[in-house]
Amino acid sequence: MSLKSIVREIKDGMGGSMSRRGGSGEGKHWHRRTRSQIVVAPAAQKEPIVHSLSESIRQGRWENLPPELLLDIIRRVEESETSWPGRAVVVFCGSVCRSWRAITSEIVKTPEQCGRITFPISLKQPGPRESPIQCFIKRDRATSTYFLYVGLVPSEVGGDKLLLAAKKIRRATSTDFVISLVADDFSRASNKYVGKLRSNFLGTKFTIYDSQPPSEAAVQLNSRSSRRFHSKQVSPRVPACNYSVGTISYELNVLRTRGPRRMNCIMHSIPLSSIQEDGKAPTPASFIHSFDEQFSPLPGPKGKDIITGFSTTSLSEPPISAQGSEEPLVLKNKAPRWHEQLQCWCLNFRGRVTVASVKNFQLVAAVDPSHNISAAEQERVILQFGKIGKDIFTMDYRYPLSAFQAFAVCLSSFDTKPACE
Repeated sequence: MSLKSIVREIKDGMGGSMSRRGGSGEGKHWHRRTRSQIVVAPAAQKEPIVHSLSESIRQGRWENLPPELLLDIIRRVEESETSWPGRAVVVFCGSVCRSWRAITSEIVKTPEQCGRITFPISLKQPGPRESPIQCFIKRDRATSTYFLYVGLVPSEVGGDKLLLAAKKIRRATSTDFVISLVADDFSRASNKYVGKLRSNFLGTKFTIYDSQPPSEAAVQLNSRSSRRFHSKQVSPRVPACNYSVGTISYELNVLRTRGPRRMNCIMHSIPLSSIQEDGKAPTPASFIHSFDEQFSPLPGPKGKDIITGFSTTSLSEPPISAQGSEEPLVLKNKAPRWHEQLQCWCLNFRGRVTVASVKNFQLVAAVDPSHNISAAEQERVILQFGKIGKDIFTMDYRYPLSAFQAFAVCLSSFDTKPACE
């Protein structure tokens, strides 16, 4: 809004009385009344009054729209913009003012319900149950970074929507993949940090760490951490916590026998019942820390996670389960078949994978026969990953995995595994 518009709104709100200060008695009365109000107003209230005035000037014309009209406008926008980059218009609607943000949040559904990714929290929410969300990963060998985009394949003109980025960091006894919302900030003290993947020395076992617990119930598992979180000594916006939400294991291949990699994923934060027809997986509604606000991180030891409101987990600590003692979901790679003519192992990727690679895989649920889960559900591919070009890979995921969890599992395939191949 221009300065001229702000001045015009101030004049209209005051009824043009400023121009009558030196004229009639009514103008003098208005002038005296205003001066007396300014004098008697407590000093502590001056700042809120000024802030309220500036807020109403900045948002008044948009916030005062009739709710019925506003609801209809945002609903039409949300229905028309089904994919990125057009989907950015929906995000802009939620950034206009408080009333627009509240209505947009009510209209926009989770990826499970609509199959669309809109706000950053969508990356922590499970994907749709029927058709998967199709993404692709770009690898930059020079910088050891990996970028997750939404879409079938990279566009020729660029401008693909970046969902997550990861940077590979080698350590003496392990390898870390630090995952961020942006491509240029991989600090674990940043408000763009969303989690990480850590391997053991051999690269055969990995642990997925989330920057926040998978559900509100998990916050109450550690009462001491909850008390520290709500205390004034620790800022609750510092996102440096790590919660173990999954483990990935690759089977050793010491004898170098012919065959593809064999992997097993235990998703500690997702119950096995989630793959049933009425099953539910943890679906966070918002981030613990706000990505819209800046903060000053607390000082901490170099190279280590900063301890904040929640206790930071380590590889030796038990993982957090959002569903209490319920059995966690276990995923296994779908067994490929040997093709005699091509002399290679084959899987049906339905056209989404075009280059043979040891990294290609499909994950399905590993279910004990005693569980009441249909055979069709056990054969449903929950996550598939494969190569389509030089340093370009596809990643398709569905319920109950989230984009963050699926990306972390795929990152484990990029690490060197001499003992598994």
